[in-house]
Amino acid sequence: MARISVCAECFFTDLPFEDRVARIADIGYRYIEFWHPEGTFNGKEIDFSQPKNAAKMTQVAAEKKIAYNDFAFGAWDGSIGGNVTRQADHEGYVRQIQKMLDFAKSIHCSKGIILSGLAQDNLTDQQMNQHIRAAFAQAVQMAEKAGVTLLIEPLNTLVDHPGYFFNKTDEAVRLIREFKSPHLKLLYDIYHMQIMQGNILAFIDKNIDIIGHFHSAGVPGRAELFETEVNYPRIIRALDELGYQGCFGLEYFPRLDHQKSLTRTLDYLS
Repeated sequence: MARISVCAECFFTDLPFEDRVARIADIGYRYIEFWHPEGTFNGKEIDFSQPKNAAKMTQVAAEKKIAYNDFAFGAWDGSIGGNVTRQADHEGYVRQIQKMLDFAKSIHCSKGIILSGLAQDNLTDQQMNQHIRAAFAQAVQMAEKAGVTLLIEPLNTLVDHPGYFFNKTDEAVRLIREFKSPHLKLLYDIYHMQIMQGNILAFIDKNIDIIGHFHSAGVPGRAELFETEVNYPRIIRALDELGYQGCFGLEYFPRLDHQKSLTRTLDYLS
């Protein structure tokens, strides 16, 4: 079965980040992911007074025998790292990528999520795609040297991320196949793409060679995976049949008690 990772931002949000990791590990999960080193989600917003501490994260990982699978190298709306759709943001974006590569090295993490940022009203789609390609080309070169794989994540604009440019998989897939780098893959978020495109199993079957990670949540509602319109156990079986070796990430906001939710989800996907 695909390895299951848990986004620690979404669970036990009243606890310090390292304590969340410990609680998730005690349930039986071995892979952790998160959003931003610069702050920690408290259940309502990113609290920038609570940045991640690499030394503490490494310590709890060793104690609990878990690994950090991936984290976001910037924010979806450009508030961290800038919008790569805007050429004026590229210098700051490159600095952000280097900071995140350094952080990844410090916690022994080999994957990072990169995002398109927001669409720019004064630019055409062609211009924005050109800007994205130029910025990502620099980021991929840096990632190759660092031994890190970058994951492009499309997001939905109908419910959660209005104005986000890569709101479908098409352009991200085109870009990844054009670059032909083993250090650039797709993060296929099933929740987001079920909202925007559907056709989940057919897309996975066609593109599994360039998918480096998955995210999941119940549709609709972005809560638990069970009792929603997506048949997640069937998707897990498909990944097994295709020989997928990466992680399958849980990035949902639980309606149940967090301990019970993660325990039941682990049973549901097994």
